[in-house]
Amino acid sequence: MLLRANDSILIVVDMQARLVPAVAHSEEVTGRVAFMLQVARRLDVPVILTEQYPDGLGGTVEAVRTQAPDSPVVEKMNFSAMREPDFARRLSALRRRQAVICGAETHVCVMQTAAETATTGFDTFVVADACGSRRDSDKRAGLERLARHGIEAVTSEMVAFEWLHRAGTDAFRDVIKLIR
Repeated sequence: MLLRANDSILIVVDMQARLVPAVAHSEEVTGRVAFMLQVARRLDVPVILTEQYPDGLGGTVEAVRTQAPDSPVVEKMNFSAMREPDFARRLSALRRRQAVICGAETHVCVMQTAAETATTGFDTFVVADACGSRRDSDKRAGLERLARHGIEAVTSEMVAFEWLHRAGTDAFRDVIKLIR
């Protein structure tokens, strides 16, 4: 199944000030998340950000937050955002069927959010290069487990080109500048 911008929601999980520095390859992961947000903004894909216990882990890192200044941020205590009534309500209100998920940590909050989002009927995709864990082995295990449950791992460029679906448009010219 291909992704469609007009049916997608981008969910950015817990890219927070006290967590992101501990994530392996954090600069690369943060850059890919920021790229996803730029593409989503250009293609009018709605975004929801989450923050796990922000009193302890801090707010969303600036490099991410600046790319989604008007997007809602849902605070959570549950590892799965789907267990937070405000998140589930916002997700449902968007009336879209494809959930594209990225953030930290892959094997905990990303995995649990993706698994529970899929059980509610969303076609669910995890953006592998825009996800991170403190250990690479945990990231791999999280992605493998999600795959066993039918959740597809994609890359940020796969998402961008599927959302675009064709070259030669103004949107394509804008997005291709972000890739080069």
